[in-house]
Amino acid sequence: MRVVVTGGAGFIGSCLIHKLNREGIRDIIVVDKLGRSESWKNLVGKQFTEYLDKEALFDYLAKHKCDLILHMGACSSTTETDVSFLMENNYRYTQKLALLALKNKTQFLYASSGATYGDGSQGYSDANNNTPLLKPLNAYGYSKQIFDLWLLENGYDKKMTGFKFFNVFGPNEYHKGDMKSLIAKSYPNILKGQGMKLFKSYRKDYKDGEQKRDFIYIKDVLEVVWYFILHPKKTGIFNVGTGRAESWNDLAKAMFAAAGRKPEITYVDMPEVLKDKYQYFTLADTDKLRAAGYKKNFSGLNEAVKDYAGYLKEGKYL
Repeated sequence: MRVVVTGGAGFIGSCLIHKLNREGIRDIIVVDKLGRSESWKNLVGKQFTEYLDKEALFDYLAKHKCDLILHMGACSSTTETDVSFLMENNYRYTQKLALLALKNKTQFLYASSGATYGDGSQGYSDANNNTPLLKPLNAYGYSKQIFDLWLLENGYDKKMTGFKFFNVFGPNEYHKGDMKSLIAKSYPNILKGQGMKLFKSYRKDYKDGEQKRDFIYIKDVLEVVWYFILHPKKTGIFNVGTGRAESWNDLAKAMFAAAGRKPEITYVDMPEVLKDKYQYFTLADTDKLRAAGYKKNFSGLNEAVKDYAGYLKEGKYL
């Protein structure tokens, strides 16, 4: 089996390579644009046959057949303001790759995002008839939304599979700077005996730190994607979250518990640029995922944070 993984040096992409290796798959084409990033460290110890810069992928696919494309590559910054870049990188590139996969009869799985749900006013259902109603709060979410819409409008959801990833955290996200999880940012400081900071709430219906997210551990994400690799006829766009909404306070307490310390939390002002783009609540509706036959349970927050803490303490990668 020959597999192309775009964004292969990134967080989810590199973890998927780890999963593929564990399942005995080594004929992997890693596609990324490393530049000066530290993401190359995510590839150390991984087994693959080729590395390509993302611009070289189409020439490669014109000459070589592959069985599966895992398209995880994208600009994932929710604060990116260059919309032209996002449209070209996240939408046009994905569209071009999807059409090539169709032409070559290659299984195509891609990363969408829970950011497409915006403020959640239309709910969090991944049903096809709900997708056109969604209103993302940032340009990143919009770049993912319009590809989902293109897929549905052309009936390609019957031939491809998309994943609306919610708040994914875990090993291999260390290079992501401001976009890495709060755990990756704050846990090293907690180990040093310091407290941690959470954003204040600017809505009366949410107390400070009680804004909620559907946090999902990367190891659970890998199991979901692997399930759809094994079941290529199960296509469509699926939420990938736990179906549980837990507060930032809950996450902070889990982190302090993993470090064996009492919680020490300070609430700080939210940057002005985030105030009108901030999601106060996310919760993946997992009915469609379960209806597709995925049966495994998701890790509890405390369990997942404790496991991740082991990686952070030792600076380990997946």
